Amino acid sequence: MLEQGFSRAAVGRALGRAKSTITRELARNRRGWWYCPRQAQQRAERRRRQRPWQRKMDCPAIAAQVKRGLRAYHSPDQIAGRMKRLISDPERRVSARTIYRWIRQQPPGTWERYLRRYGRRKRSRESRPVAGVVEIAGRPAEANERRVVGHWEGDTLVGPRHEGGVVTLVDRKSRYLLMARFQRRAARPVRYKLQKLLGVLPPAQRRSATFDRGHEFAEHLLLTARLDLPVFFAAPYSPWQRGTCEHTNGLIRQFFPKGTPLKTVSPRRIANVAQLLNHRPRKILNYLTPSEVFHGQNVAIEA
Repeated sequence: MLEQGFSRAAVGRALGRAKSTITRELARNRRGWWYCPRQAQQRAERRRRQRPWQRKMDCPAIAAQVKRGLRAYHSPDQIAGRMKRLISDPERRVSARTIYRWIRQQPPGTWERYLRRYGRRKRSRESRPVAGVVEIAGRPAEANERRVVGHWEGDTLVGPRHEGGVVTLVDRKSRYLLMARFQRRAARPVRYKLQKLLGVLPPAQRRSATFDRGHEFAEHLLLTARLDLPVFFAAPYSPWQRGTCEHTNGLIRQFFPKGTPLKTVSPRRIANVAQLLNHRPRKILNYLTPSEVFHGQNVAIEA
């Protein structure tokens, strides 16, 4: 193909190899501009005889160092990083991937017990995109500028191992908080809780809602149909676009620190926490409470 004028990239595609592989092969075995496959094969076999292939973990010194680190409950990444820091010769050290591969090749239970998660790989959760989203750019100006109450930001707090959690809604203007517990972080139970929290409010106090793109908000179209509520979505990986809710979640964590089994927290306790936060004076509200701002209560000033 080279003699016929094809490029290295075209040769790589025809052979199912990367262009860089073809480039390395030519650099090793080409004489000037001429490449002979028979001579290239002979050179490769000669190099292999001169330097036999050996797995690094078959080297007693390297294997002993790795085993010593594992027995001290060092992770493969820590072992490999320490070797890289102390040993300049790449041939006398191994990577974390090599250590993990070697552990999996040993009899079951030999070395996995020294690993933090017993060698289990973390499951990757496929996040299906939420259909029919309306971007946050379409949210009305009165919501962006916090002119009136009724524009909500929503999120979820999840318990350990993603078992149970709390759905939170925060009014952008007043910082008024609504909370409810759910047993399963899925679209339907979360939508039911949102309907229950917002459905009791008059239309003037439920003008819009803004969520992130988590799968638990996938039934937003049903929420819109049931409550006549426009729903908007923040850009992916942009929590600052829902900063009011993110900040409020931080306040909630004072009562429910990370690791709290939210699945077993009573609804009464959740209601008490919401009441505490809704009646807490806030500097951003000129030391009014979220409840006073949300309900339009006038606070008299003592003479």
